[in-house]
Amino acid sequence: MAALQTLRGVNDSLKDTQGRVSSGYRVEKAADNAAYWSIATTMRSDNLALSAVSDALGLGAAKVDTAYAAMDSALDIVSEIKEKIVAATEKGVDKTKIQQELDQLQEQLLSIAQSASFSGENWVAGASGTKSVVSSFVRDGSNAVSVKMTDYVLDSGTLGNVLFGMTSTGAIETSSGIIGTAFNGTYGGTVIAMPSIYDLDITGFTQGQLDAALSGIELVLGAMTAAGSALGSISTRIQLQENLVSGLHDSIDSGIGRLVDADMEEESSRLSALQTQQQLGIQSLSIANSSAQNILTLFRSRSGTGDAPSKNPAGRFARRGFLHEIADISVLIVFVFILRSRA
Repeated sequence: MAALQTLRGVNDSLKDTQGRVSSGYRVEKAADNAAYWSIATTMRSDNLALSAVSDALGLGAAKVDTAYAAMDSALDIVSEIKEKIVAATEKGVDKTKIQQELDQLQEQLLSIAQSASFSGENWVAGASGTKSVVSSFVRDGSNAVSVKMTDYVLDSGTLGNVLFGMTSTGAIETSSGIIGTAFNGTYGGTVIAMPSIYDLDITGFTQGQLDAALSGIELVLGAMTAAGSALGSISTRIQLQENLVSGLHDSIDSGIGRLVDADMEEESSRLSALQTQQQLGIQSLSIANSSAQNILTLFRSRSGTGDAPSKNPAGRFARRGFLHEIADISVLIVFVFILRSRA
């Protein structure tokens, strides 16, 4: 009976250990450890939310990077327009040919604004409004969760932060925005009204008008530089937030692992020990069963011969062998108990 009970206990422990080894968890369900299971379940949910935030940050970064690339390219174009106007101030220069070059540059500005769209959003061409990107997922001390946003306010004014405005139907509006709005230049302290960069035509410009155009272009370049800086700052913030979210994700994964993951080295060692105990238990039970049969045989033999001492040496040796078997059983049972206490 002791051997059977020992074997049952070993089998139960072996089943639990095999479950931990196969799943990799020491706390797989609430019954294993309700507190750890609850914490791990909540943190896994938060980690899924952080993964979604990371994806949203990637999408936001792509939008901002697209807008920044467009603004940077437009800055190069306007700088080139400025260079052409400076060249036009030289005496004897054919302004008509310079204007032909300006026409191509102006169309390129429109093309840049039209193509700077990502996922249906254009941050360099649009009416006044606010663009937002997800920046973080927060769980506060009261267990309330929220998603934080980073905003970018579009301004289609003369010194705003978009190249062109946009109509209600989503078409580019070339009469608003930094490039599309008329501006004022100065020459000799006099303010001179200028058409927009997009509509600028210097064919019949005087020297004073060319100088006024140059002063106005400086203001436009300043506005575009400020817009590019704002986009660059948002891009940097998003990148920092992406790094933070990635670090939080890894930290939460590590924390969950400390709570619920099984120590595979320890569990593997325990599994080997329990398998050895199981084999010994089976052997003990087998010996015990065969020994019981030997006892019955012995008693039958004794009842058949009476109390007279056996003169048959073989019979004496058989009884001695039986006693050795009993001793073997005792040793095995003690050994199994020792192994169980160390497992």
